[in-house]
Amino acid sequence: MTKNSSTSELPLSTPMDVRLGMTKSVDVAFPLRWGIIGAGSISDQWVRCLRECEGATVTAIAARSVDRAQEFALKHDITSSYGNYAEMAAATDVDIVYVGTITKLHKEHSLLAIEAGKHVLCEKPLAENVSDARDMYTAATKKGVMLQDGMWTRFFPAVEHARASIEVGTIGEVVMTQSDFFDPIYAIQAAPLAFGAQEIPTAIVAAGRNASGAIVEYGENRCAILTFPPANSELAEVTELIGTKGRITLEQPGHCPTRITIRIPPANGVPSRYRTANAPAPTQYFEYPLPGGVSIPKGSPNQHGFLYQAEAIHRCLASGLRECPQYNQEESLHAMGLLTEINKAKEVTA
Repeated sequence: MTKNSSTSELPLSTPMDVRLGMTKSVDVAFPLRWGIIGAGSISDQWVRCLRECEGATVTAIAARSVDRAQEFALKHDITSSYGNYAEMAAATDVDIVYVGTITKLHKEHSLLAIEAGKHVLCEKPLAENVSDARDMYTAATKKGVMLQDGMWTRFFPAVEHARASIEVGTIGEVVMTQSDFFDPIYAIQAAPLAFGAQEIPTAIVAAGRNASGAIVEYGENRCAILTFPPANSELAEVTELIGTKGRITLEQPGHCPTRITIRIPPANGVPSRYRTANAPAPTQYFEYPLPGGVSIPKGSPNQHGFLYQAEAIHRCLASGLRECPQYNQEESLHAMGLLTEINKAKEVTA
């Protein structure tokens, strides 16, 4: 990753699109009319967050039945409801479509909206495999619309802080990342976060089924250790970014963190505890509270943070961008490629 002079001018937690001068903060007010595909709990939580995005209006909902769509519309005061996804995608009062259906339907539903000329935010993982993801991006490019991978992790201020810290060399060269989560794509995205999307893995080893993991090697001296514990386990749920000069920890829950810890040992060497009679490295703690205006009764951890991604999409589209730099097409395809290869490797060892 390259250093950027603008990182010294704004707080490290500043959204990347703003920090790099690609967008303006005020453009969270850029008007977008949202249509929602899928009436499940994830869409419910997304709509609740959209209500707090200044420029957002939710105008339509489509579900697998018109009754289900109408129930969702009534609950969230949405004007139009559809029992047909294609009809909603073609609606003239929709600018951007959020795809909140199950993964195996992501490609189909995203392409419906793209072919209708609508921007798309698709929940993660973007598709079932990297080939389908490429098809989706190709279609979006051809139509000149945004297809944004819904990896909301990247938009949290704590993650923005971590990324900017890596860019300015706070922890030196990153040599390892360790990340865990039961939904593999969350852990996998830590690899391009640590090493950049242009790095080509030199080896991938994976094994396991319900409890599984992978080691992704980037040359001789760098690797990502990714573990996927069962969902019903007391998983650590942290991401560590380990460098030659220090270490960054995205604290639990690491896929949507509100806390970051940075450990920088004295100049006399790493790791410090072996040179200082077990004295710990000097530590910095940073807290980033969730947006206060969002109300999600019994929601998943930190789902309020969907707002960070929503606001970035409004800013980026206002500036004519067709992707958010926090998780662009290159990084999305890198992670999807890793997911595809890890799944293949796990099948071989099963």
